[in-house]
Amino acid sequence: MRELLILRENHIYTFCMVLFPILVIFFFTSLMDDGLPTDMPVGVVDMDNTTTSRSLTRKLDGFQMSKVVARYPSVTEARRAIQRNEIYGFLYIPKGTTEKLISSRQPKISYYYTYTTMAAGSMLMKDMKTISTLGSAGLGQATMRAKGLTDAQIQTLLQPIKVDLHQIANPWSNYNAYLSTMIVPGIIMLFILLISAYSLGTELKFVTSKDWIERADGNITVALLGKFLPQTVIWLAIVYSYEWYVFYHLGFPHLGSPWMLVLLGLMQVLASQGFGIFAFGLMPSLRMSMSICSLWAVLSISMAGSAFPVMGMDDSLQSLSWLFPLRHYWMMYQTCVFNGFPLIESWFHFVALAAFMLLPWLVVKKIKNAMLTYVYIP
Repeated sequence: MRELLILRENHIYTFCMVLFPILVIFFFTSLMDDGLPTDMPVGVVDMDNTTTSRSLTRKLDGFQMSKVVARYPSVTEARRAIQRNEIYGFLYIPKGTTEKLISSRQPKISYYYTYTTMAAGSMLMKDMKTISTLGSAGLGQATMRAKGLTDAQIQTLLQPIKVDLHQIANPWSNYNAYLSTMIVPGIIMLFILLISAYSLGTELKFVTSKDWIERADGNITVALLGKFLPQTVIWLAIVYSYEWYVFYHLGFPHLGSPWMLVLLGLMQVLASQGFGIFAFGLMPSLRMSMSICSLWAVLSISMAGSAFPVMGMDDSLQSLSWLFPLRHYWMMYQTCVFNGFPLIESWFHFVALAAFMLLPWLVVKKIKNAMLTYVYIP
């Protein structure tokens, strides 16, 4: 009852445990609601200005991810447009392209794209590369039909190897399902870490720590359970609401059992709380413990292995990645939920999250000593 009154009276808990997590969930999932970015601006420098070159421009504009917004008189003007962030790339069709195509003299079509934004650059590169291939294939197809070749013979000559592409688990290349399932849990874990350290630090700040220990009859274990049980219930409600929203309402791909989602959410909350309590036990200071938690949570988004694979990092960073709860959460998610493998396939990450849950046992005596003897220093 004491902790419930504290949660009700201190509005920081309301904002950081309910309002901000809900805002984060809706913000990130709605930000990438289309799955992939569409109608990204591109330009065209058409020095040939023939029926064939204009057809290439129309085909590029017809792609879902590309939208031709301008035609430039020179490469210099198009390059300046990229530098002004008006377009992400442009297609350059030099003079004489159609003539060389007809005479089979292999013309060169160039495409330029910015990699300042890697997602936009790589997607537009794919579109413009496809356009350059379609241009030569279209003219070659017309020429071979005039010579009397059948469609099967033409297909064999134009595309001798047919690619059969299978994108496992996320065949739509949905960036929302790929990024939101890591960023949103990572930010929720950030709030859990901060609130866990904050709730202990404020006992010292507001000189209520001795009263807290006395109410538990001097038993620090009972005191910690009493303090964090209401928080755990609230965090579980937030996490399970998030899982229902993204996996069942938005339809994010999930091949695993619903019980795996329940287990994963429980491990996420308890491991984060365990690390937050442990951080305060290492440094029984409101400011220092919250600084450790915020630093660890922010770094974990980079070390989780979603944006950049851990196996591509230096050996020292690969070893360091095991110290972040989000890394183990992400590995369990992509193994047991995203791909539907049994829990035994990620048993090591399950054990690691369980170890984070048990970390407070290493510092319970130090936390009790701090609550009884430490004086808060701003």
